[in-house]
Amino acid sequence: MVVRTELSEAEIDRVFHALAISTRRDILRRTIEREYSVSTLAGDYEMSFAAVQKHVAVLEEAGLIVKRAEGRERLVRANPEMIARARALLARYEELWRARVARLDDLLAETPTSAGSDESNEGV
Repeated sequence: MVVRTELSEAEIDRVFHALAISTRRDILRRTIEREYSVSTLAGDYEMSFAAVQKHVAVLEEAGLIVKRAEGRERLVRANPEMIARARALLARYEELWRARVARLDDLLAETPTSAGSDESNEGV
C-alpha cells in the first residue's frame, strides 16, 4: 500500500480555501474531538442548516472531514490523514521561511569591511 504525503496543487488550493473561513475551522476543530451529526453542528451556529451543510461540503471536498450515513443522520468527523498531509505542507513552508530568515540574519550580521576604511580617509 502506497501512502501519499504530497498534496497536488488542486488539493492545496482546496485545503487553504476550506480553512479560510472561521466557521469551517471551528467545524474541523470540533470534529477532531468527536463525530457530530450535521444537524447538531448546525444548531450551534447562527446560520441556516443549509449554510452549515455548505461549509461541511467544502471541508469534505478538501478531504479534511469525512461524512457517513447512519440512518437518517449524516455524521461528520475529521480526516486525520488529510490533516497530517496539510500539516506536513505547512511544516515545509515553515522550514523554507526559517531558512530564508536565517540567511537574512547572516547577511545582516556580516560587517562591511570597506565602509570603515572609507570613513577614515575622508579628511585626507
